[in-house]
Amino acid sequence: MATSATSATQRALIFTGGQLGDWSISLIQDSDYLIGADRGAFYLVQHGFRPHLALGDFDSIDARQFKQVQDASEECQAYDPIDKDWTDTELAIREAIKRGFKKIKIVGGLGTRFDHSLANVQLLAIADAEGCDASLCDENNEISLLSGPGSRDIEISDRYPVVSLLPMTPVASGITLDGFQYPLNEATLRTGMSLGVSNLLAEPSGTIHLREGRLLVIRCRD
Repeated sequence: MATSATSATQRALIFTGGQLGDWSISLIQDSDYLIGADRGAFYLVQHGFRPHLALGDFDSIDARQFKQVQDASEECQAYDPIDKDWTDTELAIREAIKRGFKKIKIVGGLGTRFDHSLANVQLLAIADAEGCDASLCDENNEISLLSGPGSRDIEISDRYPVVSLLPMTPVASGITLDGFQYPLNEATLRTGMSLGVSNLLAEPSGTIHLREGRLLVIRCRD
């Protein structure tokens, strides 16, 4: 288990059972604390990685694959699929927070199940409430949460060139964008508004300012 001193600066990288590929393996850094949730743990093992923690109900893999996960992981926590209340991804993010990680990235948390995808997006609020810098991504999207009052600096990216802002609260106000093709000044976004969709950086970097509420910062590509 990572020590509190280490986990405060180390990144927890959570691999889920969503859509994964070579792009996801390229995200792994030597210093990452690898958590595999259900099939995400088997995916890591398949590709020669040793998860620091594997957890979930493991209902997405068979007994032989689960044995491989158990043997290859430093620690394995198995849950009853009927008795548990949380999804495997929520179990993983709560465990990362419990272990003191302040940087958390969920890999593959978006997929064909819209209910799971939306639930995973909402998990960012749990991490935010604990003071964690959290995001989730797939090959075409990277999503994070910005709470006001606060600001977020972002750099131009070939992988995720488009930037969209959607309110996570009924009202998000005092939104100012610097360095964007479509700037905003003290703007307000309300649930149901699409004003913040499909912006681009006009400079190498830009800043999002938010006075009140919460915004999903979605970086994406077609």
